[in-house]
Amino acid sequence: MVLDASVAVVGAGAAGLSLARWLARGAPGRGPAVVLLDAPPGPLRPPPRTWCFWEADGGEFDAALTASWTRLRVTAPDGRPIVRTCLPLRYKMLRSADFERTVLADAAVVAGVRRLTADVARVDDRAGGALVHGTAADGSPLLVGARWVFDSRPPAARPPRRTELLQHFRGWFVRSDADRFDPRVVDLMDFRLPQPRRGLAFGYVLPISRREALVEYTQFSSDVLTTEAYDRALNHYIRDVLGLGGLRITGTETGVIPMTDAPLHRQTGRSVFRIGTAGGATRASTGYTFSAAGRQARAVAAACRAGRRPVPPACYPARARAMDAVLLHALATGRVDGAALLSRLFEHIPTERLLRFMDGRTRLHEDISVGVRTPVAAMLRTTAALLAAPRRPPGDRTPRTTGAPA
Repeated sequence: MVLDASVAVVGAGAAGLSLARWLARGAPGRGPAVVLLDAPPGPLRPPPRTWCFWEADGGEFDAALTASWTRLRVTAPDGRPIVRTCLPLRYKMLRSADFERTVLADAAVVAGVRRLTADVARVDDRAGGALVHGTAADGSPLLVGARWVFDSRPPAARPPRRTELLQHFRGWFVRSDADRFDPRVVDLMDFRLPQPRRGLAFGYVLPISRREALVEYTQFSSDVLTTEAYDRALNHYIRDVLGLGGLRITGTETGVIPMTDAPLHRQTGRSVFRIGTAGGATRASTGYTFSAAGRQARAVAAACRAGRRPVPPACYPARARAMDAVLLHALATGRVDGAALLSRLFEHIPTERLLRFMDGRTRLHEDISVGVRTPVAAMLRTTAALLAAPRRPPGDRTPRTTGAPA
């Protein structure tokens, strides 16, 4: 099969679907013809997942949300609860299946996007555009020629970095026969758990109703765990820390998010670009991606419609990326106690400002107000060490697996 389009989008996760949607939303008859290439079911296709983000009421996906909250709770390692309101923002929970249904029901997407299942092997520049080589769902060769190609797949080789941690987690969707959860407040980080020597660990509770919730165990560390180790950690958190029993598991969710100071190149050819996590949409210090991927998609679509070269913009300013690099190195070297640091920030920084900081949308004086609440001496030592540290190529591309949450 040979197809031609104005734009080809490789990958139909949050970044790919967002971009296809914004491209199709051009003026009637003027939006670019888009081919959206989705990986076949299997290891190349992202599994169903839950995205959480913060924004004001009236967001474009509000009707598809599973739940939302205006109160956040962070529990310090000593058990002290820090409960804050995040108004005028809301913390929102959106499941990927609901997001996909909403996007694909958009009339502009129905009219302007052709979605294909294909295993993409490579993308090559060619005169006046690029060519996507792949295999269609029926096993036949597939070629898609386009003026611009946007690729959301992870790069085949990760660039050299000074620091890299993994944010890895496993969650259980649980249901109880009695009222056990408070749907008015989300447990954003609960640090009453054994902490790794380098990195941090926390529990995370998203109450959907009084009887349903998503409960997760999350680590920032160098190695992922075995499924059995995650489940032991979840059992410990639910039974021993939260004091809950009699819960039925109705679903599970797992994920690994790279947190790195490696420079991510958003252009890989004259007409080929990376988007989403591959294009720098993941905040290196938090793992949040969804909102930044949407902002990036809107900017790319606007450039395409205006006839400009649609290089995806950096999702976070250089100042935010530099602060991320220092924090990652401090956690990875054990120079700071991550649980104590984050608890302190939520206790002393206005929540709305801290959330904007975590989204890379604060001004210099606001960044300074956050920085002075960190262990300044340790951060300065980390900065000096980081400046002297070389960027090293990654080793084994597959994260190692360990058997205990430690």
